[in-house]
Amino acid sequence: MKNVVVKEQDGGGISNEALAVAIEESVADCRGIGRLLLIVPDITRYHSNAGRIANEYYHLFEGTCQVDLLVAVGTHVAITREECAAMYGDIPYERFVTHNWRSGNKRLGQVPGDFVAAVSEGLVTTPIDVEVDEKLWEGYDLILSIGQVVPHEVVGMANHSKNIFVGCGGSSMINGSHMLGAFYGMERMMGRDHSPVRKVFDYAAEHYLKDLPLGYVFTVTTAPGGKIHTHGLYIGKERTYFEQAVAHAQQTNLTFVEKPLNKVVVFLDPGEFKSTWVGNKSVYRTRMAIADAGELIVLAPGVDKFGEDPTIDGLIRKYGYAGRETIIKQCATNEDLRNNLSAAAHLIHGSSDGRFSITYGTRHLTKAEVEGVCFRYRPYEEAAARYDPDKLVPGFNTVDGEEIYYIPNPALGLWADKSRFGA
Repeated sequence: MKNVVVKEQDGGGISNEALAVAIEESVADCRGIGRLLLIVPDITRYHSNAGRIANEYYHLFEGTCQVDLLVAVGTHVAITREECAAMYGDIPYERFVTHNWRSGNKRLGQVPGDFVAAVSEGLVTTPIDVEVDEKLWEGYDLILSIGQVVPHEVVGMANHSKNIFVGCGGSSMINGSHMLGAFYGMERMMGRDHSPVRKVFDYAAEHYLKDLPLGYVFTVTTAPGGKIHTHGLYIGKERTYFEQAVAHAQQTNLTFVEKPLNKVVVFLDPGEFKSTWVGNKSVYRTRMAIADAGELIVLAPGVDKFGEDPTIDGLIRKYGYAGRETIIKQCATNEDLRNNLSAAAHLIHGSSDGRFSITYGTRHLTKAEVEGVCFRYRPYEEAAARYDPDKLVPGFNTVDGEEIYYIPNPALGLWADKSRFGA
């Protein structure tokens, strides 16, 4: 494959025609291959524009090559036929295989405990097993991992080998990396490259992925008004293409506020956000912008559960978003939580540790359920009547004399008060 970089001109976004030309150029020397695997995101990354890009690759090779698509869902629920059609267009649903993080994974080796200890400042000292979906070792001539580079709560900046080790990873790597990030502190990592978790992924990639015919397709996108705006496309095998995308995303997907915000209102599109496991991006991505004793209101019309599978959902209901210190103590004394460290990390990430309040406005979860996991509750219709997502604009709004800050999709960025960034 060929390395290709395309950036928008004059802020107008990269056109579909320009994307198609760049995609074709990137595989101009690969047209004789027999088997192609596209690693693609699920519906929660709809605005990555991975859907259009994967569709372009599919049709370039369709008819002359076997093209399979592995959906890098990580711990998320399996993508549905309807979601595939909405995101990936006319690619046949039968070409998609959904990764299962609990089974069907190949153990490649281990990231040593002394390395983990060194990168985490001694906070975590245990080794992390490297497990990846067996499908990557089924003899493909080319594997392309497609996705968006954007601030992320576990690794700092999403994508690159995270797409492999978490999106297509096994339980040990997912649990270990999530807990490493939670112990180290997401506020020290979000929006940055070279976090401790990223260093673990880099180690694993250098030692265990080097023989795969693996290339990466990175996008940098936003979605003003809900429409995908592609700012940059970076295609290549070397890490430098990820680094260029990181620098670009730091310019387009980080928003600094001049002072801490007293009230933030976030809307979760019901097509993308159906659990607090995903919906708590509203907490992660805004926490550095919210004032002490401030309030976060999450408008969550589609959220009907906490975890993405029954085991995780049960653990969240049992322990709740009770705060960092409480969850760490619970891990030490409760085997069920200790055996599911990604759930423990999620519980840590989703709590404000009492610094600000978190109110979920839901249709499908009851007051008792929401309050049972340590959030405040408000019926969705009541919350949306006061903070109408159809009337609010991104950024500052005045509602009945009250200043609020509105974010229509928290997954697309990071918001921070400059004094807190990197704290």
